[in-house]
Amino acid sequence: MVRSRPSLPSWISAAATTRVDFEGNVSSMSSSSDNNKKSFSDMNLGFGERAFSAAGAAAISAVLVNPLDIAKTRLQAQAAGVPYQGPCHMACFDTNTMLPDLRSARAVLGSEPPVCPSDCSRYTGTLDVLYKVIRQEGFTRLWRGTNASLALAVPTVGIYLPCYDIFRNSMEEFTTQNAPNLTPYVPLVAGSVSRSLACVSCYPVELARTRMQAFKETQIGVRPPGVWKTLLEVIKPIKSTNLLQNLQNYRVLWTGLGAQLARDVPFSAICWSTLEPIRRRILGLVGDEASAPCILGTNFSAGFVAGILAAAATCPLDVAKTRRQIEKDPVRALKMTTRETLVEIWRDGGMRGLFTGIGPRIARAGPSVGIVVSFYEVVKYALHQRYLTQ
Repeated sequence: MVRSRPSLPSWISAAATTRVDFEGNVSSMSSSSDNNKKSFSDMNLGFGERAFSAAGAAAISAVLVNPLDIAKTRLQAQAAGVPYQGPCHMACFDTNTMLPDLRSARAVLGSEPPVCPSDCSRYTGTLDVLYKVIRQEGFTRLWRGTNASLALAVPTVGIYLPCYDIFRNSMEEFTTQNAPNLTPYVPLVAGSVSRSLACVSCYPVELARTRMQAFKETQIGVRPPGVWKTLLEVIKPIKSTNLLQNLQNYRVLWTGLGAQLARDVPFSAICWSTLEPIRRRILGLVGDEASAPCILGTNFSAGFVAGILAAAATCPLDVAKTRRQIEKDPVRALKMTTRETLVEIWRDGGMRGLFTGIGPRIARAGPSVGIVVSFYEVVKYALHQRYLTQ
């Protein structure tokens, strides 16, 4: 039998208090006094403290995994037709996909058309993207869009994780008393709802980040546009003198929101429904010996596995999201749907096209989820320990 301690975070107490399997069988594993301690823990950690923990976790993760985010976005943008220029400053094309006029010119003139040499910026994989970005744009460009990532991650995760905690605790308390057979599905629902709230709230910054990472600056010595300037460039082509029309046109800042929700909601559902059983099982084995290092290792391991599985499963939706966000024609951007985008990607590249960038995506998602969840829970643990000493 595992008995929870008052010094553990609330979700550890929740795991120790009640065990519900997928057949709906419920078995109590602690006394009523432990339930009171769980409530005391939840009461002491408010939304602000949870948000502070989440914001710190998001900032660390955003900085560490940004190069992999660059690689993923560049590969997906290239597959969508964004031409990247190499050292010769000419757009890169494959000879197999070369325009018919160029092929005709080569046949008539008996000479090669002016295409990039073998060292141009056509990316062939994750490491190739990282190498060419460093060589052609500089090492610091691997962190292009980090300011947007921070501006996005801090409020997004600051909303997402605390809301997930609150929704999960409330729903678990309700289902345990009224519908025990539904308790195993609480993480899935809580993760989906909390992610939707965070996504809708912070989406324009996500749009700016994707554009900042997808398009590289070709003018040497010119500082690339930041978040605000990137968003202004998005709405500039559709500005009018009519205020009401402008307000309607500003919805272009939410271009691709449907694709983002279609990606993030299943991602969160898969991630949390995988993460919770893993970490609860590990901590159930540890029992009263759980400490800060144990909580850190457990959450990082569970988050790493859950992040990889969720990222792989939702990769096609991530490709669709990127393609919609980098669309520069505002009229087409407003008309595109996620379904049409997925059909277009399938038509252009088949199954390989749908999983473009899956390597850097899962390489980024695993550590990112692990870092965010483990840091978040350790800070919560430290804050709760402070309350106990007081």
